[in-house]
Parts: sequence; C-alpha cells; structure tokens
Amino acid sequence: MPLKIQPAQVEARLRIIELEGAMPVDDIQVKRIPAVRVAELTATAARLEPASINPVIQPLYRELGERLGQAGLTPAGPATSYYEDAPDGDGVIVHAALPVNADPGSARGFEITDLPEIPQAATIMHRGPMDNVMATIQTLARWIDENGYRSSGHVRELTLECPDDPDKWVTELQEPITPA
Repeated sequence: MPLKIQPAQVEARLRIIELEGAMPVDDIQVKRIPAVRVAELTATAARLEPASINPVIQPLYRELGERLGQAGLTPAGPATSYYEDAPDGDGVIVHAALPVNADPGSARGFEITDLPEIPQAATIMHRGPMDNVMATIQTLARWIDENGYRSSGHVRELTLECPDDPDKWVTELQEPITPA
C-alpha cells in the first residue's frame, strides 16, 4: 500500500526548509527547570506532531479551566504541556497542566501531581501558533546535537503569552538534555 502524505505535512516541511538557518540560536539557553505542582487532564493523540496534538490539547485546557473553577482553584502560573509515549506504543499521552497550590490527588475530576525538576534543559522561545512549532523544535534539536548534548526526553511547552491572536503567542520549549 503506498504511503499517503497529507498536504499539511508537505506544507509544514516546506516551512521548515524555508526557515532553515533563519531562526536565531542565540535564543537558546541551558538551565534548570524547577519542579512544579500542577492540576492536569490527559488524553491520547495519534502522533507527536501539531496536527495530532492541537485538536486534543485545546479541549483539555478548556475542560481543565472549567473544572478548576468548579473546585475553587486558580492557576498559580503559566500552562505547561508535556508528552509521553503511550504504554502500548500506540500514540502519545498529552498532558494539559496548570500550576496550582493544592494537595496531590484526583478527587476533583482532575489529577494534581508534581512535575519533576529537569536538572538540565535546552530552552528556546517559540513565537506564534503551535501549528508552526516544528521549525523551532528542529532548530533546538540541531543546537543540542552541535553543542555536545543529547535529548533525554520529550519537550515541555511553557505557555508564557497566549492572547486571542495566535500569532502573538510566546511558548518556551524546554528539552531535557544530558552530555553526549
């Protein structure tokens, strides 16, 4: 059976090629990401790519915001999205998380858990909608390889600015690294 390539995948790859070398690597910093207590909801997406993640994560954040309000909790900081491989190897688990000041547990219709510290992460700012994040991720991956590190996990996304206009979004990508 021939491989079916989606037009959106072709467009995304062309944008990455266009931006090759255009993204400033001086925005990349290596730093420690502290542990944080979060309320979260999870769901599974087919693949670790924006076309699969975005339709899953956006409803999770809407639902999480409603449930936090019903529980009388207010987010204590910016949203964090993170990912892990599904245990059966089929897809990726998407975590929509908001920092909270509350005890761990899941009695409120969402899980409260502690995101562990990342002792060493390479970070870069992504500006604009998450549909275009692959070029920024590729710039970060290239920097990691070229600077004597290797990735040690999936990227976390810390949403710093999220106005109504997605072109003005600012998201810090945090990739766990170790020396190569």
